Amino acid sequence: MTVFGIPLEFVLFAATLLGVALLHNHTLYVGLSGFAVISAYKIAATGFKTGPGLAGFAGHLGHEWVTIANLFCLLMGFALLSRHFEKSHVPVLLPKYLPDDWKGGFVMLVMVFVLSSFLDNIAAALIGGAMAHQLFRAKVHIGFLAAIVAASNAGGAGSVVGDTTTTMLWIAGVSPLQVLDAYVAAGIALLIVGVVGAKQQHAYSPILKTSHAHTHADWTRVGIVALILVSAMGTNVVVNTRFNHLADSFPFLGVAVWVALLATVKVRRPDWEIMPETAKGSVFLLSLVLCASMMPVEQLPPASMVTALQLGFVSAVFDNIPLTALAIKQGGYDWGYLAYAVGFGGSMIWFGSSAGVALSNMYPEAKSVGKWLRHGWHVAVAYVVGFAVMALLVAWRPDAPL
Repeated sequence: MTVFGIPLEFVLFAATLLGVALLHNHTLYVGLSGFAVISAYKIAATGFKTGPGLAGFAGHLGHEWVTIANLFCLLMGFALLSRHFEKSHVPVLLPKYLPDDWKGGFVMLVMVFVLSSFLDNIAAALIGGAMAHQLFRAKVHIGFLAAIVAASNAGGAGSVVGDTTTTMLWIAGVSPLQVLDAYVAAGIALLIVGVVGAKQQHAYSPILKTSHAHTHADWTRVGIVALILVSAMGTNVVVNTRFNHLADSFPFLGVAVWVALLATVKVRRPDWEIMPETAKGSVFLLSLVLCASMMPVEQLPPASMVTALQLGFVSAVFDNIPLTALAIKQGGYDWGYLAYAVGFGGSMIWFGSSAGVALSNMYPEAKSVGKWLRHGWHVAVAYVVGFAVMALLVAWRPDAPL
């Protein structure tokens, strides 16, 4: 069945994503409802590649379960990892090294960029928001909030452990070196949003540095963070190089993260209290990934550099998690280009990325599309300029279409 020539699955998926955008306080229920409706339609009408009806649905879930289990374990584990890093006091100590003028805000955004390269971009954005609250006496310009989100998404775009979208690519077998290309565009984009956003903030509320003479870093927690990341990356390398035939049969990556977490419980207790809320957010994201997995991607526009550029703008309106899932299923993309497009592109509107949603919960005044676009105009400019520079410097090297 089609609506104006568009398969009904896409219409239902778009309605789900629109519901997420409009009902951001009820995203879990919207995501699960969308998954239920799309599943019911596929079971009753079109079937799956694995077969028709309930048997086909069971076969589809059986095909996707490793990806879903890996993502769930990583989302839950990285949330605890982020809290370990936050409680190491390193984020509190960093601001005392900042310059006193607008360049202080710029350097802070660079810190967010770097943090996001090895922490989840949501955690990096929240750490940046906490530092900004302290540095600017709680008077943070919306343009600077947009820059924080953009910096966190830019930092995560080139790292397979920095963003859920790049982690999804990693799980799907994309080499971290392919994703690394995204930093060519992300670095240019950071320079633009960093300078403009920092100057906006300096004019609105200059930096106020405070002394942290009695605060000391907890290097044990920093070591735990390093151990978890090394375990994850080491496991992924071993599985994909020596046991590639087993990669689709067990969630090795997610389990490796949790083995490292549990092995260090007696050294430093994780913040188990965040698990219920993290689980809700994880289930919501996974419901969108499962929705995306049921789309007839053979009817999407062919993968190309132009399509990747367009997906960046689409990700500003629709969450980039399902867009990435669709692109992985379709194939034929240069994954560095795609990582930058869906990662940084979501920064253009506050609800376009998980980092934006998280930071807007900390700063409710940012939950205005009009204000975000008016004061955060530099994010869209940075996205286009970054993509153009990447197109000039990095050849388009697509994987074979699926």
